[in-house]
Amino acid sequence: MWEGLRLARNNEQGFTVIELVVVITVTLVVLTIAYTFFNTSFRQYLGLHAHGLNMGSLAVQTQRLAAVMRGVTYVTVAEPNEMRVTAYFSPDDAYVSEVRYYPDASGERLLADVTPYTSNPPDGSPDTSKTRTVTIVDTLYMQPGVAMFEYVDSSGTPMTHPIDDLHIIKGLRINMASKQPDGEVDSMSLQVSLRNRKTNL
Repeated sequence: MWEGLRLARNNEQGFTVIELVVVITVTLVVLTIAYTFFNTSFRQYLGLHAHGLNMGSLAVQTQRLAAVMRGVTYVTVAEPNEMRVTAYFSPDDAYVSEVRYYPDASGERLLADVTPYTSNPPDGSPDTSKTRTVTIVDTLYMQPGVAMFEYVDSSGTPMTHPIDDLHIIKGLRINMASKQPDGEVDSMSLQVSLRNRKTNL
């Protein structure tokens, strides 16, 4: 009888300190692994989502720029990071505009100065009172050693600067890049044929 009471009292004493330490340690290890796994996965998801949005925006703006370039009638300035053309800037435009593409002073945005013509050339002229500046890419990254605009001749050969005769420019490679807050760079290149070029003026 005394033996049974002693066993019952021993069973009522609860957990030992060693058992508690082992349980707490195992629980902390499991929670740390779970937190690390879910936190890393969530951060990767957010990073991929941000890059996806950035690439989508960059693709849309590059395609928009390419659409304007396909309708270029005249090229008046052809530099590695600046271009001035005469083209329809918007599908709704009745007349062409003089459009100057260039990076801002910080190199973090691609801008376009758009000056509409009073009527199409050769009768019309740019109406400077209606010049407006439009942001084309608001997260621009100037890639070291990479020109934003590369010009090609009729055989597809890249042209070297300075380009003496702007009339022989038949195509354009647009190189755009955008830098993410985490330092990653997304880039895109697109080649366009200047199919509406006028060479008689």
